[in-house]
Amino acid sequence: MSSSISSLNQSTLSVGANASAYSAPAAKPQPAANAAGDTVQLTEAQQVYQLYNQGQTVSQIASSLSLTEAVVNGYLNVSSTG
Repeated sequence: MSSSISSLNQSTLSVGANASAYSAPAAKPQPAANAAGDTVQLTEAQQVYQLYNQGQTVSQIASSLSLTEAVVNGYLNVSSTG
């Protein structure tokens, strides 16, 4: 396959001869890692598991997520009778 260079302008062709005078354009800053497209919504159950795995107690989890301890125990499959 052959390519035509007839569409290139003279300044493009002369860059090779003046390579030392050429400076690359400044890099664009990267968007923040927490941009809207990078976020994930956790379900209530996933939040309970995450907090439990981080070492929080059932009562702490219930308080921080505005749930009852019975609901938290249900997500963790823990029987509260006993």
